[in-house]
Amino acid sequence: MNEQQVQIPTTDGRMTTFIVHPERGGPFPVVLFYMDAPGIREELRDMARRIAATGYYVMLPNLYYRAGVEEPGGMATDADRKRIWALMGSIDVPLVMADTDALLAFADGQAAARDDVGGAVGYCMSGTYALNAAARHPDRLKAAASFYGVSLVTKRDDSPHRTVAKVKGEIYVGAAETDQFVSLDEVRAFEAAAKAAGAKGEVEVYPGVHHGFAFPERAVYDKPAAERHWERLHALFARNLV
Repeated sequence: MNEQQVQIPTTDGRMTTFIVHPERGGPFPVVLFYMDAPGIREELRDMARRIAATGYYVMLPNLYYRAGVEEPGGMATDADRKRIWALMGSIDVPLVMADTDALLAFADGQAAARDDVGGAVGYCMSGTYALNAAARHPDRLKAAASFYGVSLVTKRDDSPHRTVAKVKGEIYVGAAETDQFVSLDEVRAFEAAAKAAGAKGEVEVYPGVHHGFAFPERAVYDKPAAERHWERLHALFARNLV
């Protein structure tokens, strides 16, 4: 695998981004991997490697670069959690969509990356970013996945339940049955809105698991559900990123 860490210029500074793709073949479809609230860490880099190994140019950006924070370092204490919540609140859909534009512009200049097709995946706070990215770049991002994503239905104009109407590709929303951050009522409300908009895709509830079940270093990690999530994600990309 080829790995590099680059500084991508944006309208607000320089965004540290981990990039990984296979050594042979290519160019590869771009996959934007949006981090969850705790931020960049080796756990996420390993997940990016797993996606890339199946034939993708994966970009994992540090969305907290505006705050001058690279790797926050976990949520072990109340102080840690307070810091993470503040960082999470410092970004929003418009800011991350501007970052998305910068990521794709950078990828356009790379020999290993295709400039015609790509996908996106987000977890927790970034489920909404993956879905909104597909709405912002409907002709390029042909697949988007959200796993235990929050803020699926809000009062904002950029709420995923509204912007899904702009998505031309396929979406997949995987939700935990028990999730303190997003209710099943909200998940079903998003599903209804997506269906009404004629969106292509699926909303699936993973029974018996909790928010964060796909992260191997979390106490709530559930291996069977995590492997199902990988199966769904790889199949989604294989169907659409061709």
